[in-house]
Parts: sequence; C-alpha cells; structure tokens
Amino acid sequence: MFSTLPPFQVSINSEEMAVRDALAKLMKGLGPLKLDVEEAGTVELVVAEALNNVVEHAYPEGQPSGPINIQCRHKSDGLHLTIIDQGLGMPEGKTPLGERVNVHVDLSHLPEGGFGWFLIRDLAKDVDYVRKGWENRLSLRLAVATSATHR
Repeated sequence: MFSTLPPFQVSINSEEMAVRDALAKLMKGLGPLKLDVEEAGTVELVVAEALNNVVEHAYPEGQPSGPINIQCRHKSDGLHLTIIDQGLGMPEGKTPLGERVNVHVDLSHLPEGGFGWFLIRDLAKDVDYVRKGWENRLSLRLAVATSATHR
C-alpha cells in the first residue's frame, strides 16, 4: 500500500476565523506525508481560497452560518480533497472560470475578486463542482506527495 495516511476529515462552522483553524487541523493531519515547503504552501493556498469562497459566498453575511466539511484522502497521484457545505449554490450551478487577471493596470482598475478561482484552477487538478440536494461538493486533486516525489 502506498499511503501511510488514512483518510480523515476536518469539520468547521462557516465563520471567518474558522478557516484558519481548519487549515491548521488539515496541515496537522497531513503531517505523516512530510510535505516539503512548496507542497504545503500549495495545499494551504488552494484550501484557503476554496474555504474563503464558501464562507463569503455560500454563507454570505446576513445569512445563518453552517457546516463545512473537508474530506481528505491520499493516493499515489496526490491529495484528493472534497469540500462539502450546505450554503447557497454556485451561480448557474458551476464554478467561475478563474481566468488570469491582468495585474499590469492602474490599481483603481484591478478587480476586487476573481484571483481565487484562477489560483485554484492553476494549482489543482480534476476540479469538479456539483450541487446534490442541499449540498455543494467541490472536489479537487493536488499533485503533492505523489509516488513519483515520495519514494
């Protein structure tokens, strides 16, 4: 068997500071993989962007907070994550395109958002979103701690 990491999950409530706690619990759970600095940074960046989107958009201000569950499984092709929430669904039932933003413009012309989905799509593989019943499910794979890099 390749992975020494059993599947695990991290559950939080959709409050702003909970994202930091979730990241700490996730990274602690990934300890047995001995991720290098770059791999750990990739995991933290992608998961932070995804969780911040859930907190901000699935459970927007003025709406009740709710649960967010991160399911984590390690396989030979990397880290498989599924983020599940019961908040509002994605507009039109799909994730934003996450196109590259031109940052070589006057600061007043920079968009307020849109960077997160570009980073998620650029750093993660197999990004998939579905709405099942009352749940949003974002699945993705991060090519870290693969059999090629950790022999």
